[in-house]
Amino acid sequence: MRRHLIHFLLVACMTVCSAATAFAQVTVKGQVVDADTDEPLIGAAVTVLGTTQGSVTDLDGYFTQSVGNNGTIIIRYLGYREQSIKITQRGTVDLGMIRMQPDAVALSDVTITSSIAVARKTPVAVSTIDPVFLQENLGTQEFPEILKSTPGVYATKEGGGYGDSRINLRGFDATNIAVMVNGVPVNDMEWGGLYWSNWTGLTDVTRSMQVQRGLGASKIASPSVGGSINIITNSTDAKKGGSIYYGLGNDGYNKMAFSLSSGLNEKGWAFSLLGSKSWSDGYIQGTAHEAYAWFVNISKAIGDNHVLSLTATGSPQSHNKRYDRLTIVEWERRKHTGLGAGYRYNATYGFDDTGREKVATNYNYYHKPQISLNHIWEINMKSSLSSVFYVSIGDGYGYRGVGSNTSSLYGASYGIPNITYRREDGTFDYGQLMRDNAENENGSLAAISKSINQHQWYGLLSTYNSQVTNNLNLQGGIDLRYYKGVHTNRISDLLGGEYVIDPDRAKVTYRKDDVEWQNERLYIGDIVYRDYDGMIGQYGAFGQAEYTKDKLSAFMAANVNTNTYARRDRFYYPDTKSTTETRVGYGIKGGANYNLTEHHNVFANIGYFSRTPYFSQGIFLSSTVNHAVNKDSKNEGVFSFELGYGYSSRFLNASVNVYRTSWLDKTVIKSVSDGLESNYVNMNGVNALHQGIELEFTSNPVRNLHIKGMFSFGDWRWTSKDVTGYWYNRSGQALDASQDITVAGSEDHANYTLNMKNIKVGNSAQTTAYLNVSYELLKGLKAGMSGNFYGRNYADYDITGTSTFETGTYDVPQPWRIPSAYVFDANMSYRFDIGNIRATWIANCMNLFNNHYITDAKDNGARTGGHGWEDATVFYGFGRTWSMSLRLNF
Repeated sequence: MRRHLIHFLLVACMTVCSAATAFAQVTVKGQVVDADTDEPLIGAAVTVLGTTQGSVTDLDGYFTQSVGNNGTIIIRYLGYREQSIKITQRGTVDLGMIRMQPDAVALSDVTITSSIAVARKTPVAVSTIDPVFLQENLGTQEFPEILKSTPGVYATKEGGGYGDSRINLRGFDATNIAVMVNGVPVNDMEWGGLYWSNWTGLTDVTRSMQVQRGLGASKIASPSVGGSINIITNSTDAKKGGSIYYGLGNDGYNKMAFSLSSGLNEKGWAFSLLGSKSWSDGYIQGTAHEAYAWFVNISKAIGDNHVLSLTATGSPQSHNKRYDRLTIVEWERRKHTGLGAGYRYNATYGFDDTGREKVATNYNYYHKPQISLNHIWEINMKSSLSSVFYVSIGDGYGYRGVGSNTSSLYGASYGIPNITYRREDGTFDYGQLMRDNAENENGSLAAISKSINQHQWYGLLSTYNSQVTNNLNLQGGIDLRYYKGVHTNRISDLLGGEYVIDPDRAKVTYRKDDVEWQNERLYIGDIVYRDYDGMIGQYGAFGQAEYTKDKLSAFMAANVNTNTYARRDRFYYPDTKSTTETRVGYGIKGGANYNLTEHHNVFANIGYFSRTPYFSQGIFLSSTVNHAVNKDSKNEGVFSFELGYGYSSRFLNASVNVYRTSWLDKTVIKSVSDGLESNYVNMNGVNALHQGIELEFTSNPVRNLHIKGMFSFGDWRWTSKDVTGYWYNRSGQALDASQDITVAGSEDHANYTLNMKNIKVGNSAQTTAYLNVSYELLKGLKAGMSGNFYGRNYADYDITGTSTFETGTYDVPQPWRIPSAYVFDANMSYRFDIGNIRATWIANCMNLFNNHYITDAKDNGARTGGHGWEDATVFYGFGRTWSMSLRLNF
């Protein structure tokens, strides 16, 4: 009996071992990526069906898992559809790239309204920034600067204050780039641009950031000229847990942040919460900042057909600025003598007699929370309705000078620091100015007012989607917006004086008989310069038909919108409202993508649209003080087409495209000064041509090695030969040519003709290149280095020979070409576990080799008669900076 038992146990043991050997004889490996972008999904769960065996993907999305014969692996990742793969082979099985599709329930609240471009399907030039790249490379850079890895993008810190960075795309500035957060437009409705300081909190909750160059796939009623930037935040797909964060960097930079997420519970609820605070002394002299950020998302799945998602975010911030460009000679003098902090010099930074720091007119505070309520209704298997109602409420102010000697408050004139109030160390002597104000018998020579800007913005964006057949999809929707901006100025600091008199009032002819008003003594809290409301309505509709069959995907889209403009003045007029101006815009575009093979695809798109003018740059001659309408303004016409090719494989993704965009009938406003008086010129019917070629690629030639790069070559120039312009003074009144006086609404105002043909578009490098190489040295330890090249960058053109504001015809000279620049950055990250806590340490060094280079320049030939480096006023890029951070995820 005992012998039989031993034999039984031996056979059983051999059988179990044999079964175990058979079960583990298949080794499966692969890479899990996002189906739309081919970006690796880090931390995806790979389990074996019916067992407790499993693994997770690494930083590159790779996994290795043992599976029994005929076993099945399950791949799960939050926000994506679960995938099951049955393994029938033996030995080692390489599944290659496994593309995960976004989950409709988790992502529909942002996908439908956000107009996300899909790789190898949507026929547009697109670049996607994933959150890992964002975290590892951002450092203390601002949001637009991370896009310097994208073809056609030129981003700088401009003056260097917190949140004051700017971005150009294919040579177009921010007023011509549509920026959206989860598909909701955020560009200012009065002037078209935006201030990035209001959106810094997004860096911590961004899931992906997509740049669509050219016509793009955005489904809004008023498309942009240069392209769109769509920022997708975390939503109901956020996993349960949270994080705490601390970062520090050069010049007293500190940041603290936390986040909490509930994940999706059994009852369909989910929430995410984030808060942060950052502060610093500023790299540039006198540009200290303090900023907070908050983000809340609450989502509810109602049954199987409805999802509600409430998202709110804001970033209250205050910071000092720098406005004054200097000539290169002045910058070099400060660099080599140590006078005024070298390239960090700020001409308005100084002290009063008590030793208190001041920056006069260079202070800004603003808070612009945005709240949106998304509703997704999966009507049936073939149709859905996605709607978002949003509200944006802005409140803040900046400082502005007022008085008979306002120019004394500005640090430099034509690139040379003013010497009237200048200490020996180069700082501004506010103490002396305050003493002069106190002694002046006519009140303060110069004082400070708060330029208060508030707005209420309400919008509804709704899209209906219907899968009519297996091949045909139809979409249609509405884009409704109403905006009211409230703008006023109040005296906030008399700078030692008893009162101040505003000399600009004497130039206003609307109330020229009101002598008392023109010479009124103004005290703290009194209104000066402006007090008006701007009201804008936009009511549009759009539609799209998409046909997909086998390897072909094609679409045709159209939009139409009606804009209304009006203003109400309470200062220069007795509380009157202007007439309501109405403009109608429209557009049509189409394109097709054809996948030649599983690796190769080609695409093309073409479109034309007529864009309505902006409130403050085309409709009213002066949005500040004048009801007079610019009758010469026209809709801007844009005609664009593009051809592209793409290659996609496990080791290399690459795309190349060529584009040509004709920009017609643009309204351009240029500020010009003769050294005593600041006036501006309004030009209508300006044309430009933007064309070029772009290359972008990512490569994983070997395990753990990532290479990302781009090259773009643009030819961006103004093409108008005869442009008519009209002169206006600072208060928005026409300058009469014959009598040298200002006349409101005069038909005889001074005009001139400009020849701008072939003048280069300025302050946007027309040749750019980027290369990033990163390597995982050890498990979790990653190092990377990137380099940027900027070439063929020109100064912003100047209008020569017009400093006397006379009627005539002038040729615009070609502006100065800024020297080319190379800038290198480095970063290192380490991901490790502390018990059940996942820790991430990141270090960045920007401008590693401390290169000195010019980022922004303005040609000043109108004053000097020259158009070379000696006359230009410039800003230099930041020198070497660093940052370090630690994030703990639980």
